[in-house]
Amino acid sequence: MTLVLLVRHAANDAMDKWLAGWTPGVHLNEEGRRQAEALAERLGSLPIRAIYSSPLERAVETAEPLARRKGLQIQVMSELGEVRYGKWTGKPLKRLRRQKAWQHLVNLISRARFEGGETMVDLVARGVNAVETIVHRHPREVVALFTHADLIRAVIAYYLGMPLDLYHRLIIAPASVTVLWLAKGPPTLLRLNDTGSLSWPIEDLPRLGRQRKR
Repeated sequence: MTLVLLVRHAANDAMDKWLAGWTPGVHLNEEGRRQAEALAERLGSLPIRAIYSSPLERAVETAEPLARRKGLQIQVMSELGEVRYGKWTGKPLKRLRRQKAWQHLVNLISRARFEGGETMVDLVARGVNAVETIVHRHPREVVALFTHADLIRAVIAYYLGMPLDLYHRLIIAPASVTVLWLAKGPPTLLRLNDTGSLSWPIEDLPRLGRQRKR
């Protein structure tokens, strides 16, 4: 089994203003740096054996305090990157939300394709492939993956067997942690969008394992 911590990057100045996507040079702001340090404190007691990150600066910078605390190298993985929004990249969110194409995206995301970018189905495929690759590398370990809200939603929807068109019902806040337990049985979601203490999942794993055997 592998315990997977899916961590959304911390706050930055683009958030809720414009669609950053793969735009280079989007760094954490002061609030985001505080969130990253607090996140390292929250996760510091967990036996994390590997840290992976999206290549985008805001994700790597969120991972850095935890990597320093744990003495681990950040392994950058392009498959953990943000949605490739194509021509929508860099556009103000207020303007995008007035467009019919945006409403189509929200209402029927499973068939959405960003012009010049990727489909949401593509996002699910690469996100799940990244998680499965990491789980294969780290059996019986705890790993932290620093990535983006849409990718976390897509991955969770897949493992829960949830229709992709409902994935906007999942809220993923900045610097939040979503915890998946991936073992031989069905995937187990231990935490979603968590911003508090994460002490209990590790302690409860033996109990959960016994329940599955019944």
